[in-house]
Amino acid sequence: MKAGEAITRLLGRYGVKHVFGIPGTHSLELYRGLANEKHGVRHVLAHHEQGAGFMADGYARATGRPGVCYVITGAGVTNITTPMGEAYSDSVPVLVISPVNPPDGGGYNRGRLHEITDQAAVTAPLTAFSATAHSVDEVAELIARAFMIFASERPLPVHISVPIPVLSQDVRHSWEPQRIPSRPVACDEDIERAGRAIDTAARPVIIAGGGVRLLPGPVVELAAAVGCPVITTVAGRGVIPASHPQCPGAQLRAGPVQKLLSESDLAILLGTGLSQTDHWNDDLPLPGKQIRVNLDGAALVAPGEVIPIRGDASDAADRLSVIVSTNDRRTRRDYCVARCRNLRRELPDAMTRKERCHWQVLERLRQALPDDATVYSDMTQIAYTALDYMPLERPNSWHHPTGYGALGYALPAAMGGAIAGRGRPVLVVVGDAGLQYTMQELPLASEMGLNVKVLLWNNHALEQIRDDMTLAGIPPTGVVQKNPDFELLARACGWGYAAADRLDQMGGMLEWLFSRPGPCLLELNERAMFNEGA
Repeated sequence: MKAGEAITRLLGRYGVKHVFGIPGTHSLELYRGLANEKHGVRHVLAHHEQGAGFMADGYARATGRPGVCYVITGAGVTNITTPMGEAYSDSVPVLVISPVNPPDGGGYNRGRLHEITDQAAVTAPLTAFSATAHSVDEVAELIARAFMIFASERPLPVHISVPIPVLSQDVRHSWEPQRIPSRPVACDEDIERAGRAIDTAARPVIIAGGGVRLLPGPVVELAAAVGCPVITTVAGRGVIPASHPQCPGAQLRAGPVQKLLSESDLAILLGTGLSQTDHWNDDLPLPGKQIRVNLDGAALVAPGEVIPIRGDASDAADRLSVIVSTNDRRTRRDYCVARCRNLRRELPDAMTRKERCHWQVLERLRQALPDDATVYSDMTQIAYTALDYMPLERPNSWHHPTGYGALGYALPAAMGGAIAGRGRPVLVVVGDAGLQYTMQELPLASEMGLNVKVLLWNNHALEQIRDDMTLAGIPPTGVVQKNPDFELLARACGWGYAAADRLDQMGGMLEWLFSRPGPCLLELNERAMFNEGA
C-alpha cells in the first residue's frame, strides 16, 4: 500500500469518518485511500478550500472530535489558512494534510506548480505545530502527535506536509493508531488550595469558557455547592441553563454582567483564557484573587493573587464541588439568586436602540428554534446582540467565530455541523455581506440534502463598519456592495426560499423555515422591518 492510501486508512483507525477538501494533481495519492470504501472515511467535496476548512471547524465544534482536511500544495494551503486562524483563536481541533513540493537540486524557486519556498512556515503561526514528513515513517509519527495534542492539550490546528514523492512510496508495515492520552488532571494539592480560597470568599463567581462546554455538569454542581453565579464566555454559552436561578441571563460581554463581576472578590475561571473578544473591555473588572483552571499554561498567568491549576477544567470543578465548605453556601446563594434575578430584569435597559430592534427578531427566533437545533453565526450585528443577550438552555448549541472574526464562517461551518448532526436542524445566522464570502458552498448542501437553514439578515451593507466609520467621523466608504437577488441565488442552488420584511410575518416564516425539509433560506430585510434600520 502506498503512503497516500495508508494515511486515509490510519485516519479511519483513529475514528475519522469524514475528510473535507478538494483534490488536485499533487494530492492524487491521498485520494487513492478515499476511493477505497473499506477504510470507512467519506470525502466531502467543498467548492473552495476556505469552505473545507470551515466545514472541518464546524464538524469539530459539534462533535468534539478533530475535523480533517486534504488540500493541495501551495494555493490549497494558503486558501485554508483563514479557517486555520479561526480554529487556532477558538481552540478547535482541525488537522490539515497536504502534499508539498520537495527541494529540487538543493533548493526552491524553480518555478514548479504550487511552489512555496517554505510551506510549513506559512501555517506555523496558526497551528500547534506545522511539520513536514520527510520519510514514510515520519508520516504516522506526526499524525499520532496531532491526535495526542487534540486529546490532551489545548486543541489547536495541526498541519502536516508530505512531499509528493513520499506519498507514492510503499508502506512496508501496517500503521496502527497510537494510544491516545487522557486530559491531564490537577494535583490534589492544587485542588485543596483552591477549595480553601473558595471557602474564604464572600462573593465568588465562576467564569466558564469553551473548555467545559462538552462536560458542563460539574460546573453547575460546583456553582450549587459554592452558591455563586456562573458567567460564561461566548464559547461557554449554555454551560449553565438560562432558566437556572444562578444564571445572570447574559454573557461576559454584556455591561451589566461585567458589573456583577466587579462586585466579586474571587473569580473561578474554568476553561477560559479570557481573550479580549470574550469581553471587549481592556479594563475588565476582575477581582485580584483568581483560580484559573486550564490546559494551556499561558492562560494561567495573570496579575494579582492567582492559583494556577493546569488540568481539565470539568474534572477540577467536579473535585472542588465535593470539598468546598457548606458553611456560607446558603447566604451566598440567596444573594446570588437575588442579584441574578435583578440583573435579568435590568438587561433590556442596557441594550442600544439597534439591539432592541434585533431583540424583537431574536425573541421570535428563540420561540421557533427547535430544541435540538444548533446555530452557527457569522460576523453580523444581529449575531452580536444574540451573543451578548440571547439565553441558551444547553451548551455547544451556538457557535461563533469569536477570535479571528472571519466573515463567511457560518455557512460552511454549519454544513460541517449538519454532516455531524445526522439530520438534526442546523441554523445559519448570517449577514448579506458575510454570505457572499462563502456562498459558493450553497450547492453542496442541496447535493447532500443537509438540514441547513439560513436566516439571512440583509442590511444591504457592511453595517458594523459603516457604523464604526460614522462614529469615528469618517464618511462611510467602501461599505455598500451590490447584493445579488438572493431568491434567484437560493433557487439556482436548489434551496427553498422565503422572505419577510415585517415583524408580524416572522412567526409564519420561521415555522416554514424549520418545517420544510432540506436546505432553506429566509431573508429578513432590516431596512423594511425597522424603517431603514435603527
